[in-house]
Amino acid sequence: MKDMLINLIEKIKEYQVILLGLFLALAIMFSAVVIGRNFAKDSITVTGSAYEIVKSDSASWVLNINVKNKTRAGAYATVKKQIPIVEKYLEENGISKDQVSVMTPNTWETYAIDSSGHTTNEIAYYNFNQPLKINSKDVEKIKDLSVRAQDLLEQGVEVTSEAPEYQYSGLSDLKIKLLEQASIDAKKRAQAMLKPNHNRAGKIRSIKMGVFQITPADSNSVSDYGISDLTTIDKKATAVANVVFSIK
Repeated sequence: MKDMLINLIEKIKEYQVILLGLFLALAIMFSAVVIGRNFAKDSITVTGSAYEIVKSDSASWVLNINVKNKTRAGAYATVKKQIPIVEKYLEENGISKDQVSVMTPNTWETYAIDSSGHTTNEIAYYNFNQPLKINSKDVEKIKDLSVRAQDLLEQGVEVTSEAPEYQYSGLSDLKIKLLEQASIDAKKRAQAMLKPNHNRAGKIRSIKMGVFQITPADSNSVSDYGISDLTTIDKKATAVANVVFSIK
């Protein structure tokens, strides 16, 4: 009887320990929820932005020499003669030879069409496309040459001009600068939102960079995935910052 009583007392003690542990766990969870709610209640999330207009400082442009000939060898021979003509034209317009890269050519056949309008197996002529890539720091010169490239027709060279690509080399430093300005803008917005309630924005609790994009200077386009414009000389770099402030 005495042993049974002792066992019963020990079991009661074990249950008490388990219950105590359970109550402590619940208390911790409840405290965390309360703290979390108070944390959220005493903070404000604001999106700030900043932008700067920059001018591209380099450009790349592809000029294609196009040749048609009855034979592949004839097409190649013609292109080989025309490359120096194009290089001389570019040099006369301020583009040195070391700024021009002769790229891998493209060749393909065009088949003859019969009287019924059907394609035959007979090769009518060979097409030879020779791209020349021009890189320059003078972006205005590249822009001008890209629209005047057809002047080469007067020298018997058939060319097609691709749209130049304009780049700005200082994007890394600019991104840091604009993110800082976007954070300042976010705080100004937070202050304006809290002012009617006589509160102020306090310390930053968290900050996350939003979309960083490069658009044409006169564009208001926005993309969730960002935009990286290469088509214009004057560009607008925009940074967005999502900031959580404490509330005073």
